[in-house]
Amino acid sequence: MKPYPNFTQLTCSERAGRDNFKTMLSCVLPRPIAFVTTISADGVPNLAPFSFFNAIGSNPPAVMFSPCTRADGTDKDTLHNLSAVEEFVVNVVSHDIRNAMNQASFAYAPGVNEFEKAGFTPIESRFIQPPRVAESPVQLECKLIKIVPVGDGPLSANICIGEILCFHIADEALLENGTANVEKIDLLGRLGGPDYSTTRDRFALEKPTA
Repeated sequence: MKPYPNFTQLTCSERAGRDNFKTMLSCVLPRPIAFVTTISADGVPNLAPFSFFNAIGSNPPAVMFSPCTRADGTDKDTLHNLSAVEEFVVNVVSHDIRNAMNQASFAYAPGVNEFEKAGFTPIESRFIQPPRVAESPVQLECKLIKIVPVGDGPLSANICIGEILCFHIADEALLENGTANVEKIDLLGRLGGPDYSTTRDRFALEKPTA
């Protein structure tokens, strides 16, 4: 390996928010996708993908995702729902459901059921109210711990932290040690614009001993 000889500095405070957004997405990737189910106060389910998502701890097992405020300054239905019903499901996105997931990402009007629009099958959760996506090979039932706002106005973050109450793993993808078979679940990663990646190309690095 060798060091890069030159770097260009892009000072965030001197750039438009949208430009910073695009640069960040091109540098932080691939990003896992949380296909999140919530329900409104009236019981209407909502289904939306978010690539600002990751696992953040295991005692308790916890995840976070961030439904950013839209460019017009309005909040997404997912955030409104979590303020009313503090529960959500993270459904993972396999290659098989990529097109339907993309359809569910459309900005439907509040109250529209994305399960119906994208052709997904809702199934009952064990501990919480929002339904799971039957076509997803892994679903995580979560109880909201906290919403942490970062910034305000267009493109600001709303970090939603949740405790995982229950893992659901499809039998055909479940290994004997209680983990998911990476090849079987065949997850997607989010890049920038219309681009995605898969987890099919992998290599191993053992941890150093000294």
